[in-house]
Amino acid sequence: MGYNTKNIRNVVLLGHSGSGKTSLTEAMLFESKAISRRGSVNDQTTTSDFTNIEQERGNSIFSTLLHAKWKDSKINIIDTPGFDDFVGEVVSSLKVADIALMVLNARSGVEVGTELTWEYVEKFNTPACFVVNHLDNEKADYERTLEQAIGRFGPKVIPVQYPINQGIGFNKIIDALRMVMYVFPDGGGKPVKEPIPEEELEKAQELHNQLVEAAAENDETLMEKFFEEGALNEEELAAGLRIALAEQEFFPLFIASAERNMGTGRIMGFLNDIAPSPLDRPEALLEDGNTLPCNSAGPATAFVFKTMSEPRIGMVTYFKVYSGVIKPGDELINNSNRSSERFGQIFVANGKNREQVDELRAGDIGVTVKLKNTHTNQTLSIKGKDHQIEKIHFPTSRIRTAVIPPSKNEMEKLMKALHQIQEEDPTLIVEQSKALKQTLLHGQGQLHLDIIKYRIEKVNNISMTFEEPRIEYRETITKSANGSYRHKKQSGGAGQFGEVHMRIEPYYEGMPDPTDLSVRNKEEEELPWGGKMVFYWCIVGGSIDSKYSNAIKKGVMQKMEEGPLTGSYCRDIRVCIYDGKMHPVDSNDMAFMIASSQVFKNNFQQSAPQLLEPIYDLEILCSDEVMGDIMGDLQTRRAIIQGMSAEGHYQKIKAKVPLAELYKYSSTLRSISQGRAKFSRSFAEFSPVPHDIQKNLIAAYQAQLQEA
Repeated sequence: MGYNTKNIRNVVLLGHSGSGKTSLTEAMLFESKAISRRGSVNDQTTTSDFTNIEQERGNSIFSTLLHAKWKDSKINIIDTPGFDDFVGEVVSSLKVADIALMVLNARSGVEVGTELTWEYVEKFNTPACFVVNHLDNEKADYERTLEQAIGRFGPKVIPVQYPINQGIGFNKIIDALRMVMYVFPDGGGKPVKEPIPEEELEKAQELHNQLVEAAAENDETLMEKFFEEGALNEEELAAGLRIALAEQEFFPLFIASAERNMGTGRIMGFLNDIAPSPLDRPEALLEDGNTLPCNSAGPATAFVFKTMSEPRIGMVTYFKVYSGVIKPGDELINNSNRSSERFGQIFVANGKNREQVDELRAGDIGVTVKLKNTHTNQTLSIKGKDHQIEKIHFPTSRIRTAVIPPSKNEMEKLMKALHQIQEEDPTLIVEQSKALKQTLLHGQGQLHLDIIKYRIEKVNNISMTFEEPRIEYRETITKSANGSYRHKKQSGGAGQFGEVHMRIEPYYEGMPDPTDLSVRNKEEEELPWGGKMVFYWCIVGGSIDSKYSNAIKKGVMQKMEEGPLTGSYCRDIRVCIYDGKMHPVDSNDMAFMIASSQVFKNNFQQSAPQLLEPIYDLEILCSDEVMGDIMGDLQTRRAIIQGMSAEGHYQKIKAKVPLAELYKYSSTLRSISQGRAKFSRSFAEFSPVPHDIQKNLIAAYQAQLQEA
């Protein structure tokens, strides 16, 4: 029998790398007796980070689904990576969570990774609790961390607990909600409850009053009682806080030492008693704008938030039941591709360990294997119910690299392996660029791409190298030019003849038609690579038959697809065909295609050609201490600073930077900031390349043509 929806808690652990999420997860499992012995990140024995690559590196790379039983509740726990390179794992986990546990490092305070994660918490409107971890560290600073948390996340952050003796000897926690002091034995474990020392009573009572006010604010009955009596009993307090937490009007803050298992049991108890169940959350939004209630009596509907390939098992599918009940043997319809899927077995997971269950009810999270045609971000439901849960919107890529296989024979094998990883990780984009003649990987950061390379080499046994990707330049002109070209070829039998007189001009929106030519026809074409080509047929008197118009235009387009300067796409050019000659026997489409291509190329070189480069909007979030170094580095990258502003405890720098200057920027920024700065980028525009750089690029292209 599955757990009732009201007794399910779906918790995601979030925080900067090194905050101790995996250790806290381990302590939570131990406290609930889901495991009999706490593992260690250093010893590579944790239930969460169970893959070889995570154990070798000593940090989380994938999100891990686990579960614990506490009193009458089932608490599903999702441990997530702290590095921003793996943000896709965070976003997909937040999609199915009902509460976030934000883990802060008492040594470092609120770090930039936590700030960025908070943006997604707000986007999903997820209730949240804070846990200040590492209170037993000699450099722990609870007051500073609390001050930063309130400063960044607002006055809704209210401490439930505070430490008496943080640092090496940490073993006492004052709990202002229950008005008790927990004293832990050496090495941590089950605490003893003691009265709050007299010297701490005033501080504890002040915090308790804040919690009572937070509970009463969302319930008129409780508010009246609070004003009349000045207090609430434990049951009333729990009811009020449950509402405040579910509506994100209250973010409780706890303290812990995860490595020594201090404070974990209290957090588990709070999740059981106060945290929202799936029933307390808004109804699931569907792709069509409607909503789906979380109801076990409703139509069976499951959403796939993660897929992962495992050796000897194949594709493992992680899903949340949004409605109804799912049992082994059920057949559901994939509403994206209309294929039928049979759930042979259903499991609950603790890392790599899985336990088969008879059913999962609405709100619960589980695992199945061997689904044939179902992928991340797809919805399965019973036949006749075309429900599609709103998809996860993954962040766009911030870095790219070109992939070089060891041989052409290995390319097919490599592409298959890359697409397999892309199936598991939607933040990875695999692109075979026709324009650049390269295979490109687009990812979240250098670490993200390095991990993919590691997986390809270790798991698939395919060696591959990264190299700097080419830049997709554009070519255009800055003045007009007239010219003609005659193509004449005689080699026995019918020959080829075509002569084309052409004018080319820079094109801009709203440009008036030419007044010195007789326009017979005008075609305006949006180019697939951006910009326009406008084609005028201005032939008077039949010097060229209009039946050759398409061939002449095709010749121009062929040359625009491989521009004269660097072989890049051409854009924003107006072409006027105003004269020419044809032969009654030897003229044909091919002759006019060749003639128009050649005259376009010749005219282009006479039209003050200009190379355009892609410019990106860059947004950097960093601390004051490293801002100067980051600005200095940007200046070496031909960046144009657009503005600077404060955001929380951090500075936001906005700049426009050429794509050519952003190769490996992720690594450089991490080095400059010691990992305490993050960036995002988005395409802005094409802009003229400086003359000296254009000259070098043209010379390099010509040398490349000669070598070929």
